[in-house]
Amino acid sequence: VRMAAVRLALPARRCSRLAAQAMAAVDLEALKKQTGYRAVDDFVKSGMIVGLGTGSTAKYAVDRVAEKLKSGELKDVVGIPTSERTKQQAEELGVPLTTLNDITSQVDVAIDGADAVDPGFNLVKGGGGAHLREKLVEAFAKQFVVIVDQTKVQEGLGPSFPLPVEIVPFGSEHIMRQVAQLPAFKDTGCRAQLRKGSASTGSKEDGPEVAVTDNGNYIVDLFFEKKIPDPGAAAQQLQGVVGVVEHGLFCGMATDVLVAYPDGVRPLKRV
Repeated sequence: VRMAAVRLALPARRCSRLAAQAMAAVDLEALKKQTGYRAVDDFVKSGMIVGLGTGSTAKYAVDRVAEKLKSGELKDVVGIPTSERTKQQAEELGVPLTTLNDITSQVDVAIDGADAVDPGFNLVKGGGGAHLREKLVEAFAKQFVVIVDQTKVQEGLGPSFPLPVEIVPFGSEHIMRQVAQLPAFKDTGCRAQLRKGSASTGSKEDGPEVAVTDNGNYIVDLFFEKKIPDPGAAAQQLQGVVGVVEHGLFCGMATDVLVAYPDGVRPLKRV
């Protein structure tokens, strides 16, 4: 209750800083692990096809699936990885894998992290550069469970984390300009930047070369001074730009959000 009161009384950015400070006081990795394990324990049953997400929190869900298969608590579970590094992790742990091409029924549940979540369960994803494959798998899932820590829960999308947009290499500068000037981003202070270095380490430049995704494409990171007024409209407009392969707005997809707080994991209520 006290935290809720603080969140109402303070600006969004200060609330984010307070949340980050609270999380820093605890073992963040332990909370990520707890969230990933909780998602598997609550949502994965024997015989399921499971979408295996990518990222620092989702990796713990993969670990948990492997543990429960090894112990016999889960049987006949098959995973669909959303990136090459998740595929490698799952194979090393002995998790049976398949692909979207090889299944005829829906994915039963997908479990993945997010870089930002708003009260309506709209997401920004793609800090790890895997949002195209993630969206393909998660759009085909009956349930999409999002696992995050408290710092990722925001009043609006945009300022807290750049929005990744995967584009074709040909005409990349032209595509960047088209994307940054979309009507949905008017008056948000949108700035486009081509990701360099590793595609999987977010917008922070960690090398001189243009980052290339698992699919052979580039990523444009969109930085915002103000929140995106209508994420759904922005998603539609981004998809309409020729040369955009996929964007990191996941709107109307998440069915459940589990949040790691300093005192434990709790489900987020959709507003």
